[in-house]
Amino acid sequence: MSDAVQPTAAEVRAAAEAVKTALDRHLAAVERRTGDDDPDVYEAFNELAAAAEEYDELLYDRYDEVTPFEIPGGDDTLPPYTGPEEPNALSVVIRRDYAVVEPQRLLAQARRVEAVEEDGATADEGFDAAAGTVHGALGVLFGEFEPDEIATRHKEFGLEEGDSTLWVTAADEPAEPGEWLETPFESIDPQRVVCRFDVSAVFDEESDDDLDDDLGSDDEVDSLDPLDADR
Repeated sequence: MSDAVQPTAAEVRAAAEAVKTALDRHLAAVERRTGDDDPDVYEAFNELAAAAEEYDELLYDRYDEVTPFEIPGGDDTLPPYTGPEEPNALSVVIRRDYAVVEPQRLLAQARRVEAVEEDGATADEGFDAAAGTVHGALGVLFGEFEPDEIATRHKEFGLEEGDSTLWVTAADEPAEPGEWLETPFESIDPQRVVCRFDVSAVFDEESDDDLDDDLGSDDEVDSLDPLDADR
């Protein structure tokens, strides 16, 4: 970074003072907490994380130095649960992403579905314009199979799994019929999320990185004896 855009020494020191202040506030909030999910502790934690991140960035930009600690950011965590202790209703929100990696396989599967619907006609005889495009084939398949079945058979349909997430949220009463159908994901209150489960290639990459660190250099990996090499 050029000298023209580097933070001043005074800015770095001010950021350090902000961290000290945030530490004091966080400790005070912890000392007077009213429960495991005290919102004041949550807020103080996020303020401390933001102050520490700001100081770390300025310290690096000015002195090419880093802090010896890392506070996870609050944006990646859920806020404290404030929903009913005994929920009368639940909503399960699921998102699964896929990539269309084999369009021809996707189209062939859609034609087979339409052939069956045409009272036993062959795949070619049962061909319908709806299954003649990727867009149409997706509509046919997702209209025929449950999302869970597609998730377990995605390779058969020419799809490749991406990230997925499942959120379970609590409610006081069941929603009125048709109430949320137009905007199914906009009514989620993060403070009413009971639990969530995420699946992502990011986690696999992190595990691979950890494994590489444990194994050491490439030379060390090459020196390992192969398992069952003669079998």
